[in-house]
Amino acid sequence: MTMIKASSSTLSPVRRSRARFWVSLGLAAALSAAAGCGSEPPPPATGRVERGSVVTKVSASGSLSAIRQQNLGFPKEGQLKEVMVKVGDRVTPGQVLARTDDFALRQALNQLQGQLNSQQALFGKFVNDTTVQGAQATLDQARQILAATQRAVDAELAADQSATDSAHKQLDFDSYSLDKVQEQLRADQASCAVSGGIPYTPPPPGNGGGNGSAGINGPGSSVGVGPAQAGLDNPVKAGPVSAGTTGPGPAGNGNPACNRIAQDQSNVLKARNTVLSDKAALVADQQKERVDRTQGEVTVENARQNVVTAQNTLESAASDRPFNIDQQVALVASISAQVASAQRDVENTVLRAPVGGTVSVINGTVGEYVQPSSGTSPLAPGVAAAIPGLNGVTSSSSSSLGNPATGAQRPGGTQFMVLDDVNSFQVVVPFEESDAAKVAPNQKVNITFDAIPDLTRSGTVVSVAPGGSNISSVINYYVTVVLNEIDPRLKDGQTAQARVITNQVEDVLTVPNSAVHKRGDQSTVTLIDANGSQQQVRFQAGLVGDDRTQVISGLREGQQVILREGV
Repeated sequence: MTMIKASSSTLSPVRRSRARFWVSLGLAAALSAAAGCGSEPPPPATGRVERGSVVTKVSASGSLSAIRQQNLGFPKEGQLKEVMVKVGDRVTPGQVLARTDDFALRQALNQLQGQLNSQQALFGKFVNDTTVQGAQATLDQARQILAATQRAVDAELAADQSATDSAHKQLDFDSYSLDKVQEQLRADQASCAVSGGIPYTPPPPGNGGGNGSAGINGPGSSVGVGPAQAGLDNPVKAGPVSAGTTGPGPAGNGNPACNRIAQDQSNVLKARNTVLSDKAALVADQQKERVDRTQGEVTVENARQNVVTAQNTLESAASDRPFNIDQQVALVASISAQVASAQRDVENTVLRAPVGGTVSVINGTVGEYVQPSSGTSPLAPGVAAAIPGLNGVTSSSSSSLGNPATGAQRPGGTQFMVLDDVNSFQVVVPFEESDAAKVAPNQKVNITFDAIPDLTRSGTVVSVAPGGSNISSVINYYVTVVLNEIDPRLKDGQTAQARVITNQVEDVLTVPNSAVHKRGDQSTVTLIDANGSQQQVRFQAGLVGDDRTQVISGLREGQQVILREGV
């Protein structure tokens, strides 16, 4: 069988689609026949990674209507700054007709742009905010301070305890010394009392001693005193002394204990003062230990409170950060929408001819203020033709505005400008609200007709109704599309399918949508080589069109991919 290969560049999108359909159908039939002749399963359907266009569209069905009169105006009131045409001029599609002063609108746009820049800067600040890291560092430092404070307090209390123990030991030692000197005093007093209270007086030099000695300190003396002195230091050995006598022994001798009493009393006084000083030092050390312990506990608790505060700050910062970022994302999105709306207001200060025609009415001169255009119909904004099938819609050109004395009518009614004798058609199409949000003036449109299947015409979006209409309990917005090409077979009231191109990229690497597997943000395809080996490959997807997906990276031109069945 001979296959005829048609170049895709010479076929229209509809014909290319149909050609692909018949080729796919023939391939499927051939594969089915081959499968019937053998036991092996048929090979999977495949597609190819190739360069082309990726287009996203929204479509809806409407009615074709012949344009007999085109009313033009500005969406917002403003002062006319420039009028480029005169009544009777012939204009072409896209030609600039008039301008209003855009100063106030540009100022509003600049102000919103500044707010958007500010919110975007705040968003960057929230994303890169180091509050959480700082709070964590503060918490770590507070914990280190708490540990250091605890060690310092423990060291100080240990030093206080050591000082108190030393004071205790010193008091015990000095108390023992006091007891000893008191015992010495009492012993000397008792000894002195037994000896009659006579202090000891050494004999003069040269006085002879007993027991055949040469003298008291002479040769042969073992104690250096006479026999009478021996034992005087011991009251018990000295024996009783009668009152008023000088005691035993030579005249002038006495008890040395009496001589020591004054020194003993001085020693006792010094020892008592030392003990009192030790007690005062002990009390001071104990008081210091109690004060230091209390102050240390306060210091440690303050450091512990700082740790708790730092922990709370960290938890608060960590919990607030994602919500702050989400809030800032919402603010950026909101102001971005306002900036886009303000940009559209600035663009709408330039009035362009949506179609070719003859200027029949101009209501306004430079310097005057024009009011917002109300359109000819709430269901078909920006045009004068009534929507087919709707009754009771009157043209705004019938408004009786003018001189009541003469009865003259103001041409064009409330419209700023009117184009007449427009040899073209328009399509008024209701789009559901999700699709209408993607439609904007000047977008390209592909239009097909149920009555003429082989005819496709290009068009341009003129305007989108600002208010919705309830059609079969669904909110729809009417969109007016003007045809850029005409055909003698077109008739008023025919059903038309309008496919509005909302986005389009040309000459890019593409892959069939039916080959793409999506999981979250990841896109994958299954490659198949000449040997039938399959490999799942992840790639970076771009714009997703109606039938193909843009490939940014990860795939090469010419690779074959497996198509999912039933897609």
